[in-house]
Amino acid sequence: MTNIPFIPFDAGEAVLDWIGLTDALAAGHQLPKAEIGDTFLYRDPDTLLSRAAWIDGLGIAVKSATVFPGNPAKGRPMINGGLNLYADADGTLEAIVDFHLVTKWKTAGDSLLAARLLARPDSRNILIVGAGNQGRALHAAYSAAFPDAQFTVWNRTPANAHKMADELGGVAVASNLEEAIATADIITSATMSTEPLIRGDWLQPGQHVDLIGAYRPDMREVDDTAMTRARVFVDSFDTTIGHIGEINIPLEAGTIPRDHLIADYYDLDTFRRTSADEITLFKNGGGAHLDLMTSRYILDRWTASS
Repeated sequence: MTNIPFIPFDAGEAVLDWIGLTDALAAGHQLPKAEIGDTFLYRDPDTLLSRAAWIDGLGIAVKSATVFPGNPAKGRPMINGGLNLYADADGTLEAIVDFHLVTKWKTAGDSLLAARLLARPDSRNILIVGAGNQGRALHAAYSAAFPDAQFTVWNRTPANAHKMADELGGVAVASNLEEAIATADIITSATMSTEPLIRGDWLQPGQHVDLIGAYRPDMREVDDTAMTRARVFVDSFDTTIGHIGEINIPLEAGTIPRDHLIADYYDLDTFRRTSADEITLFKNGGGAHLDLMTSRYILDRWTASS
C-alpha cells in the first residue's frame, strides 16, 4: 500500500513559491467551475467546520477545522485542522496537508494574484492594514511580486504594529492611517472590522486596494465612497455576493449596481487594470475551491522536491 504523505507546515512551506502559487491559481480557474459545499457542527462553545470542493480535472479537497475557544487557557491552539486531498481520476486519498499551511498560502496567494493583475507594476509603497498573522503572510507574498517595495504597517493597537515591524525588519510603522493611505501605491487590509476603516475620500488615483478581513454579512473594511470610486473585482461571485458585507451592503442599498462588480477569476481576460490612474479594488472572499487549487500546488511542489 502506498504511503499517504502528511505535509506539515514548516517543511511544506520550505518548498513553496508565491509566484508559482498565483500561476497555479490562474490555471485552476481555466478548469470547469468548482462544486463547493460547507458544513458546520456545533457543541457549544466548540465548532467543527468542513469545506469541500470538487474541480473536474483537479480533484477533491475537504478542509476541516476545529475551533475550541477554551484551548488557549490550557496552552493549546484554538484552531486545529487538516486538509484531505483526493485524486481526480479515482477518488483515492493522495495527501493530508496541514490546515494552517493551506490557509496561509491560499489567503495571501489569492490577494497576490489580484495584485499582479490589477496593481500598477511600478508600485513601490505598500501599506499593510492589520498586524496579525495574515499581515505577516501578506508581507511575504507581496515581497515576492514587488521585490523593490517599501512596506508600512498600521494597526489599531500601535504596539502590535511595532512588534510586527521589528520581527520583519525594514518595515515602517504608520501612526496616522489617512496619511499612510495617501502615500501608498497598494493598500492591503486584513482586519476584523465591522465599521469601515478605509475612507474612499482618502484614496488616490492609481492605487490598488486589497480587502481580506471581512467575511461575514456585517463586516466591511471600506466605505461606500471607496466602492463607488473604484473599479471593483472579486475572486468569486459565488463566495462574495450574498455572503460578505463589503459587497452585500452597498449592493442591497443600491449604492452600486450589480455590474459595478466587473469580474471574478473565472474571467481572467477582463480581470485587468485599464489605465494608470484608475483605482482598483479587490475583495478576497476565499472559498474551498481555492483551498483545493492551493493544496494541489502544495502536493505538486512537495512531490517534486522529494
